[in-house]
Amino acid sequence: MNHARLIEAGLAKPGTALRYPFDPDLPVLFVGSKLFALLGHTGERESVNLKADPEEAWLLRQQYADSVLPGYHMNKKHWNTVVLDGKVPDDEVMAMLEQSYLLVRSKLPKRERDEL
Repeated sequence: MNHARLIEAGLAKPGTALRYPFDPDLPVLFVGSKLFALLGHTGERESVNLKADPEEAWLLRQQYADSVLPGYHMNKKHWNTVVLDGKVPDDEVMAMLEQSYLLVRSKLPKRERDEL
């Protein structure tokens, strides 16, 4: 898994956009006006911050202890940083991306959700 594949998968979802609000080297996937995937680096490796259900976030951290970490610079209860080092299967990363998208989309204002 890498940033390019995550961006491609993220942009295939309704109402998404790729923006660079923080830094030209820090791509962020948005649904409507809210971010759902912040792509960055953890050390030398690519990583992505994704929103998760708090209980599932904790379970993923236990299952992939070295590769799923509390969200860097995010609310650690709701966000995970996933290190894209190959230890988390690609289908699991895609499922996390989907969950992040759905969680964030569900919290958009009704007017914005209706426009998607």
